[in-house]
Amino acid sequence: MTLEASIADLQNKLREYREMLGTEEAAKTTLVLPFLRALGYDIFDPSEVRAEFTCDVGTKKGEKVDYAICVDGHLSILIECKPINSKLSLEQASQLFRYFSATDAKVALLTNGIIYKFYTDADRTNRMDDQPFFTFDLDSYRKSDLKNLAPFQRSDFNLDRIAAQAGTLKLQGQVSSELRKEFAEPSGEFVRMVANRLHDGRLTEAVRHRYQQVIATSIAALIRDSVNDRLQSAMSQPDEQNSADLVDVDFEEIETTQVEIDGFNIIRAIGSRIVPAERIGIRDAKSYCAVLLDDNNRKTIARLHFNSLTSRYLGIFEGKAEERRSISSPVEIYSHADAILARIRELER
Repeated sequence: MTLEASIADLQNKLREYREMLGTEEAAKTTLVLPFLRALGYDIFDPSEVRAEFTCDVGTKKGEKVDYAICVDGHLSILIECKPINSKLSLEQASQLFRYFSATDAKVALLTNGIIYKFYTDADRTNRMDDQPFFTFDLDSYRKSDLKNLAPFQRSDFNLDRIAAQAGTLKLQGQVSSELRKEFAEPSGEFVRMVANRLHDGRLTEAVRHRYQQVIATSIAALIRDSVNDRLQSAMSQPDEQNSADLVDVDFEEIETTQVEIDGFNIIRAIGSRIVPAERIGIRDAKSYCAVLLDDNNRKTIARLHFNSLTSRYLGIFEGKAEERRSISSPVEIYSHADAILARIRELER
C-alpha cells in the first residue's frame, strides 16, 4: 500500500473511532503505531521501533520517551506521545529536549496521534529547536504535506536530505506567515513601497490609509481572479480527469519540479523541428505536467507523470486517447520523438 493510501486509511480510522481514543495508550495503539507502519517501519521489530526508550540524562536517571526509531542500527528519531485531546506545547516536549542533546538522534517527533510535530536542530547544533520545522495534521492534510512526509519513510530515510528540507520548510513557513499578515493588513513599509511607485505627491496619512485599503482589496481580487482563471481552465478541459485535477485548487500542492522542467525542455527541443519553440508551453497540475501547443489545453502534446517517488511515465496522445510509456529519466523521452512529432502534426491539421 502506498503512503498516500495508508495515511488516507488511517484518517478514516481516526474519524470513525475519535470518541473512543481518550487515553494516551489508545492514541498510540490506534494511530501512532499505524502511522509509523505507514512510513515503512517494522513496529514489531524491537531493534527498529524501541518502545519506552530509556536514557540517563545528567542527574536524571531512568527517564523514558515513548518510542525511539533506529534506522540501519543508528538512533534517528525520538517520539513523545500525548493523549489525543492534548494541545501540544513546548512544555510537553521537555523530555525530547533533554534526550535530543544526549543522544545521536537528529529528529524529534511530538504527537497526540492527530498532530505530528517534527523538530530538529536547525538553529543550534545538538539543541532541539523551539519550533517544529514540519507539522502534519492527520485530520486535515494536503497532498503537499504527503510530499513533505515522504522523506521520513524507512525506505527513503536520509538525514542530510531531512536537514536540508527542515531549513527550507522553516523558512517557507516564516515567509508564508509574513505574507498572510501583509495580505490581511498591509504594513506601513509595504504601503509606502507601493505608494512611492504610484503617487507623485507627499504621502500624507490620508493617502497612506487610502493605499492601504486599496492594496488589501487588490490582493484579495488577484487571488480571487487566479482561482477563477483556474476554474475556467478546468471547465474547458476535454475530459473528466483534467477537470478533477484542476477544480480542486490548491496552489501549495502544485510544484513544477526540475525533472518536469527537464522533460518539458526535451519535448520542446523535439517539437521545434516542425513548429517554433515558443509555441510549445508547459502547464502543471496536481497529478501530471502537461506540455501544450499554443498554450491551449485542447492541444496537449504530451503529459509528464513524474510525481511518483518510484515510477515515471510519459503520456503520448493519439486523438483523445493517452498511452502511458514507462521511462526512468527525462533523457529517454528522445526515444519517443517520432510519437511526439506525430502528435504535433496531428494537432496542426
